[in-house]
Amino acid sequence: MTEPPVPGTAASSRTPGAPAGEDHMLDGGMGEQTAADIDPDAGTLGEVRAHRPVHLHPGYVLVVIAGGVFGALARYGLSTLLPAPGGWPLPTLVINLAGALLLGALLEALVRRGPDTGTRRIIRLLAGTGFMGAFTTYSTLALETNTLLDAGRVADGLLYLAATLIGGAAATVAGIWLAAGHHARATTRATIQQEAGR
Repeated sequence: MTEPPVPGTAASSRTPGAPAGEDHMLDGGMGEQTAADIDPDAGTLGEVRAHRPVHLHPGYVLVVIAGGVFGALARYGLSTLLPAPGGWPLPTLVINLAGALLLGALLEALVRRGPDTGTRRIIRLLAGTGFMGAFTTYSTLALETNTLLDAGRVADGLLYLAATLIGGAAATVAGIWLAAGHHARATTRATIQQEAGR
């Protein structure tokens, strides 16, 4: 006696009598599956050496390095433009808060568009891990805080540390909120357009 197919498995989506290993399968008569449905990394870097973990995949490592180069350059350029009144590390604070806001928005937007595969994974590694990872700097935060404390500017050091940590958390939440709101509005507009087109 044949076991009934389990929903969501390849066996359940294959047309009875169809040979296994075909490039396309029928999903219960709902339409053909594409290569991207079967392998979400098809056509991207993940298709090559798919057996390797993401952090050991040479293509993904290069993507992170490329993003990191531009992130470091952006941080350097912005830090030379922003003033540091009285030696207070305002440039680093602005950079870290901006990075927290953008990273929260980016990751929330990617999560709401689907699983971390294919193009979404490359965007996350390039813009999130690479660019934002190099753009923000907690090593400089630690160094500058220590410099302020060593100079006897305890209030300035504690204010700088608190503004970065509390402000960073708030900026991340704000980024998530902005991305979630944008996604909700876009979904509503798409639904209205679909209903109007019927």
